[in-house]
Amino acid sequence: MTVSYDYLIIGGGMVADAAAKGIRERDPDGTIGILGEESTAPFPRPALSKKLWTDSGFTEDDAALGTVDETGATLHLGARADTIDRRTRTVTTSAGDSYGYGRLLIATGGHPRQIAALPPSARVIYFRTLEHYRRLRATVADHPHVAVVGGGYIGTEIAAALVQNGCSVTLVHPEEVLGSRSFPPVISEEIAAMFTKAGVRVRGGARVVGGTTSSTGVRLELSDGTTVSADYAVIGLGIEPAGTLARTAGLETSSDGGIVVDEHLATADPDVLAAGDVAQYPDRILGRQRVEHVDNATEMGATAGRILAGSDETYDHTPFFYSDLFDAWYEAVGTLDASLRTVVVEKGDGGRVVYYLRDEEVVGVLMWKVADGVEPARAVLAARTVPGSFDDLI
Repeated sequence: MTVSYDYLIIGGGMVADAAAKGIRERDPDGTIGILGEESTAPFPRPALSKKLWTDSGFTEDDAALGTVDETGATLHLGARADTIDRRTRTVTTSAGDSYGYGRLLIATGGHPRQIAALPPSARVIYFRTLEHYRRLRATVADHPHVAVVGGGYIGTEIAAALVQNGCSVTLVHPEEVLGSRSFPPVISEEIAAMFTKAGVRVRGGARVVGGTTSSTGVRLELSDGTTVSADYAVIGLGIEPAGTLARTAGLETSSDGGIVVDEHLATADPDVLAAGDVAQYPDRILGRQRVEHVDNATEMGATAGRILAGSDETYDHTPFFYSDLFDAWYEAVGTLDASLRTVVVEKGDGGRVVYYLRDEEVVGVLMWKVADGVEPARAVLAARTVPGSFDDLI
């Protein structure tokens, strides 16, 4: 038997929550179904590597989004959406259940990139979900040695969180200096020093090429010929967008697997939208983008929900992103690529603004320990030129 909804959302993350709330802004009565591959209700992913670790008074209940209570949506969790039949307007899951829709939102996000020779296990966590957080959190009381693999957002935030909770941490990453792929030397060297000072053993310039696990631990084989032995391994190597479902339904996907949408977040099928990590959309400032950050998830999700419910608006928000590491923090807009020409402006008290330039255009802005810079940064990017002076822009 098929259960039908006026609005069906595939994906159980922050986009689904924001979309359901966006629907309710325009339609108080339409039925909403949410199909989630994970077994838990929509939950804010940033808390899993940030505040739940660093604020002892902040709990899962404090972070909860309250999707069902606020929208009346029905959750169907723990099964993957396998097929979309656009002719009959039905979605079938891995559990064999079918769901009908009036309008459909694909918010499938992505799945963690994995190391082929090191599959997930009781000792190896490809960190992304609330269940992953709970598993890792349960080990902290024993102060284990954790090998964290990856020098990006997840890797650095989890490494910082674990060492601040009494774990022994080894951080393995491919760069010579931690953060040097994204940040100029004056900042990447500061980041590396923060981790070393906190007691993290930083193993730069190496990738994990293999490994073995046992009932008591994990052994990682690195590209430089050395090994790392630990009680657990936490892997944070980014995600692969989950666009296969859309592609097999005959919808256009990009070269990296994202789902191609227009300014209204619609696919070639006007009754099928996509949003969040998986959506490749036309940003009004940055051009076509696929953005894997929370600001994009919540803003795009809410916009998609309103459009599903009849709004004719476009998605015109250029998202920012952020991270917290020990006592340092930053916000950024656009492209952070240290191979580009950079201009660093000192702001006092350790604050810096970094402008990333490609040809005659600013394509990224980093605010390192600088507040209230996101809107000015967007204005700099929108100007599409190199300013005569950078000193007073932010």
